Amino acid sequence: MPTRGRPRSFDRDKALSSAMRVFWTKGYADASMADLTGAMGINSPSLYAAFGSKEQLFREAVKLYQSSEGGAFCAAMGAATARDAVEAALVAVAAAAECPDRPPGCLVLMAGAHPDALPKGACNDLSAVRAGTLAALEDRLRQGRDAGEIPPDADLAAMAAFYNTVQQGMVFRARDGATAGELRGTARAAMLAWDGLAGLRRS
Repeated sequence: MPTRGRPRSFDRDKALSSAMRVFWTKGYADASMADLTGAMGINSPSLYAAFGSKEQLFREAVKLYQSSEGGAFCAAMGAATARDAVEAALVAVAAAAECPDRPPGCLVLMAGAHPDALPKGACNDLSAVRAGTLAALEDRLRQGRDAGEIPPDADLAAMAAFYNTVQQGMVFRARDGATAGELRGTARAAMLAWDGLAGLRRS
C-alpha cells in the first residue's frame, strides 16, 4: 500500500552523504542532532521520517562510507603480488591525507575508538567492517603463499595482524595531522619487516 502524506522534499542520498561527513568528523556520540540536521539541510522530523533514528542514520552512513571510500583498499588488494598489495594499502592511507576536501582519518576507526558510546548494533557493524579488512589482508597473503611468493610455513595471521595494525595506526596519525610524507615513511619502514615476517632469506 503506498504511503500517504507529504512527499519528501529533499534528496535522501545527498542528505546521507552530508551525515556521513559529520559522523566521519565528529564520531557518533559527539555528532548532535543539530549538527546532523544542519549539515543535511533538514529538520528533526524529516530526519526521523527518512532514517528512523540517529543509530540507523549512522549505520547507513557506515555502509555509504564503505562503498564510497573503500575503493582504494580494494584496488590495493588487486596488486600483482601480495607484497605489492600490502604496500599499496599502506600507501593509500598516506595518499588520502593529501586530499584537502576529505576529512582526515577513517570513519570506521574513529567512531569505533569509543565503543561504549555506540549502540550495540552500530558497534557490531563497525567490528564486522574491521574484521573484514583483516580477513581480506590474510586472504591476499594466502593467495601470495599459494603463488609461491611467501613460504608455506609463514604465519599469515601474524603478518596480516601486523600490517593491519600499522594501517590503523597510520589512520590515527593522519587524524592527528601527520603529513602524507610522514605516513609514506611509516609505510616504507613497515615494509622492511616483510622478509622477516614471511620467513624469507636474502641471498
